[in-house]
Amino acid sequence: MDRHVVAKVADVQPGDRKLVTVKGRPIALFNLKGEFFAIGDKCPHEAGSLCSGRLVGLAEADVPGEYRLSRSGEFIKCPWHGWEFDIRTGQSWCDPTGTRVRAYDAKVEPGAELNKGPYVAETFKVTVEDDYVVINL
Repeated sequence: MDRHVVAKVADVQPGDRKLVTVKGRPIALFNLKGEFFAIGDKCPHEAGSLCSGRLVGLAEADVPGEYRLSRSGEFIKCPWHGWEFDIRTGQSWCDPTGTRVRAYDAKVEPGAELNKGPYVAETFKVTVEDDYVVINL
């Protein structure tokens, strides 16, 4: 699995989103209360940009006319036709069994871990002879 660094944590504050491109693929990156999630940016209906959609919650009802809002800000609504998708899973709420957007694994890793490696700088012995600097190879 390829790993790609797409943003600094500070660049995507809780409740925000950022459109990133990985290998030519547009991906919508979301910060939900400090957790990061990524889904394909294109709505499967007619390819509207999900990253530019409105964040909404889930309306639930036990009986007609009495509803409650839960999971506030965890769903994205396509700006073109209003199709809604769960940011955590990519599942569609218009057609839960047949339509979804691809969800990608997004996680926070410390910068020190990303730059880790057995880096060894090549060194050379340096001496000074009659006002000339000489490097021995």
